[in-house]
Amino acid sequence: MLPRFYQMQATKQDTINKLRKDILLLEGFKPALADGAGSLGLGCIEAAFPNGVFPVGAIHEMLCPTPEHLAACTGFMAGTLSALASKGGVCLWINRYQRLFPPSLSFFNMPPHHFIFVDVKQEKDALWVMEEALKCEGLTAVIAELQTITFAQSRRLQLAVERSKVTGFILHNDPQKARASTCVARWQVTQLESEIEEGLPGVWFPRWQVELLKVRNGKPGSWAVSWDGSGFTILEEGAKIIQLPQRKAG
Repeated sequence: MLPRFYQMQATKQDTINKLRKDILLLEGFKPALADGAGSLGLGCIEAAFPNGVFPVGAIHEMLCPTPEHLAACTGFMAGTLSALASKGGVCLWINRYQRLFPPSLSFFNMPPHHFIFVDVKQEKDALWVMEEALKCEGLTAVIAELQTITFAQSRRLQLAVERSKVTGFILHNDPQKARASTCVARWQVTQLESEIEEGLPGVWFPRWQVELLKVRNGKPGSWAVSWDGSGFTILEEGAKIIQLPQRKAG
């Protein structure tokens, strides 16, 4: 039998471990299921998160400094949404700049009729709609294009999803104004050259360099990812990254 001191230490450690598990659940990190159910098919990217599970019921921040980044990020995110909504469900997309081409979402198994599109003109309106939408348990996910977000604003969004378990995505189009936030993860997605079948014209399946810049209690990393029409494939290291053209502000 262990001495009393070691028994107290063991009890204290058990309490700490339980509190950590409870906090992870509140932040959207569910325990991994033995049969792999609930996986989004992101392979080792999901392994970077605590418990090896993509966090739902949490806010993800996607950095999109240029229209090219936004297009790449939208494609990757649409594939992620198709896995999140695999059992049905509707997503809400808050549009500020009307740059989205809804029919293109079908390529990633997310038909436009699975979305509710809301057009707003002002940043404050986009934030208000997002916060209210995140409280609606019937939605699968809420996506909003925002120029910036403060820590307090991100905290309000996080409180909303902790009850509803709806997943939120912020398309952050001005990373220069990126600040500390309560978002569970910060991503940046860059397009890669597709691999064209020899002898065939045109473009092939889309590819991205997916960077997980920050992840709470997880392991940031970078992966080359392809979409084959039905799901994601993690590519081998060394895939070429297209250098995006530098754009002048204004």
